[in-house]
Amino acid sequence: MAQINILLVEDEQSVASFVATELSFENYQVTEAGDGEQALKLFFDDESKWDLILLDLMLPKLNGLEVCRRIRKKSLVPIIIMTARDYVGDKVAGLDGGADDYITKPFEIEELLARVRVAIRRRKKYMEGPASHIYQTGDLVLDTEKRSAARGGKSVELTQREFDLLAMLMKNEGKVMTRDELLSKVWGFDYMGQTNIVDVYIRYLRSKIDPGPKNRLIHTVRGVGYALRVDE
Repeated sequence: MAQINILLVEDEQSVASFVATELSFENYQVTEAGDGEQALKLFFDDESKWDLILLDLMLPKLNGLEVCRRIRKKSLVPIIIMTARDYVGDKVAGLDGGADDYITKPFEIEELLARVRVAIRRRKKYMEGPASHIYQTGDLVLDTEKRSAARGGKSVELTQREFDLLAMLMKNEGKVMTRDELLSKVWGFDYMGQTNIVDVYIRYLRSKIDPGPKNRLIHTVRGVGYALRVDE
């Protein structure tokens, strides 16, 4: 079994030591960074090495959100943010900045380990998946290899999660997908966050690809879920 390398970015030494020890018990290889600048140096010294990043938001020298944004510009490595502030704004900012998931401190180590397993499984599935393709629905084009999207010839900037959700809808064009299906396929079977996260991200997508009242592609099927299609 290939070794899983995790970059743990946490400035509280007691928390870092505890999390690193628990991860090591699960046979993960853990490298610690105590501030944002050290985290970026470790990451960019060998980008291909890392399988997952556990990233605290409140860091010295460079905060976690900025670290997340800089890494996401260059890499699709899974990022789970850790925040001591149970404030939805922090979570939304982290997810919009490119993070895949979040966990609020203090947390149970079993929950963190579960989220780590989900993130690594999703990465493995993506890396071993079939060749990427270009999908098109109406004037909306998605390139899963370049991780790019455009509508009407104009580029659409999407976060990683928004892209994954849109890709799932486009791959199932015309099919009504339930919220549970989307939650399982995009966030992972073991996702333990808020169940309305699908609705939240559908709103994000609509604001970017369906900004006007005409020619909308994302449709709500009341009581069931969502479908992406071109209405005749």
